[in-house]
Amino acid sequence: MSTRTAPPIRPDMTMAEIQEHYPSARRALFQRYHVGGCSSCGFDATDTLEKVCRDHNLLDVPGVVQHLLNSHEVDLRMQVEPSQVKAWQDAGETFLFLDLRHPSQVGAAHVEGAEPLDFVNQAKYLELPKDTHIVFLCQSGVTSLDAAAYFAGHGFTRVHSVRGGVEAWAAEVAG
Repeated sequence: MSTRTAPPIRPDMTMAEIQEHYPSARRALFQRYHVGGCSSCGFDATDTLEKVCRDHNLLDVPGVVQHLLNSHEVDLRMQVEPSQVKAWQDAGETFLFLDLRHPSQVGAAHVEGAEPLDFVNQAKYLELPKDTHIVFLCQSGVTSLDAAAYFAGHGFTRVHSVRGGVEAWAAEVAG
């Protein structure tokens, strides 16, 4: 979802509301402020952003909001429409198309050209050249976006997440 259609983030919004419109919010809070990633720094979905900031001594609430918006914009640039990935496939472009779903999910809805993640040897992917074009796919687009952000954080320059995941692929490409 883009910031053009998402509601502005307000301090009185619950974390559930924020995460619904800004899926990377939890990751962004953890990366910068170490908030929301574990039981000692966690928050409840019903907590407001203002409460989370107060509970974690984050005094600059407008700065936190700006960080969430900036992180969202970065995530939007990493997302790619299923139809674009299909166009890359049809044009014969070279890229690694990784399906992050559990093997039982992959079998239920195979996506042509997507390679199942090697769960046994996941570290091999971080050994790839940093300019490798990688497209991540998951069921809904959330896990794949986290993976793309992780790889971008490790210096990869050409990573994408299929917006909407397999659900969108089925509706837009396979359907």
